[in-house]
Amino acid sequence: MELSRKRKKELARLRSSAEKLWQEQQEVLEHASAVARQARVQANLLSQEHVVPRVLTTYESRFKPTVDRSVVFANQARGKVITDVLPLLSGVGASALSVLQLSKGLASRVDTAALAERAKAFSASFRKPEPVPVKTGPGAGTYALIGVGALALSGVAYAAWQTFRADDDLWIADDEPEATGSTNPTDVPKTPTA
Repeated sequence: MELSRKRKKELARLRSSAEKLWQEQQEVLEHASAVARQARVQANLLSQEHVVPRVLTTYESRFKPTVDRSVVFANQARGKVITDVLPLLSGVGASALSVLQLSKGLASRVDTAALAERAKAFSASFRKPEPVPVKTGPGAGTYALIGVGALALSGVAYAAWQTFRADDDLWIADDEPEATGSTNPTDVPKTPTA
């Protein structure tokens, strides 16, 4: 099919207009992408400055106390179940087992004392174990006091020994020369030699 020259010119103008529109749309999309990037950066900054602190304060003031109270309540409930409910249920279960065995006609063959022991052992398996007492022995202070006491006792014993011992050097003899007027026996007057 042959197009007239006029139609070819119109199609060429239309094609150039479409290409020009396509380029303009590409520029608009690039500009919109740049604006979206800047908006994303600003949104992150605003959320860091305003939203995150508000969320944290709301969490700390409203949500966290509720969670803490719930945890405490759950721990208390767990303790009650372990200490009160499970031993009760185990006792009921043991009683039900013994009644069931008795009702089946096994009472003549089963020792009731053994059955009671088994029920007691079964219910004891659910009890909370008793805390193991911590054995405390003598500490460093005890040994220090023993050492100070032994040192004081040895000091007293040494003082008593010094007091009651027979030491000949402590007594003054009666036959020392007193003629010189000196109490020291080495101070004997020397005679001059010629």
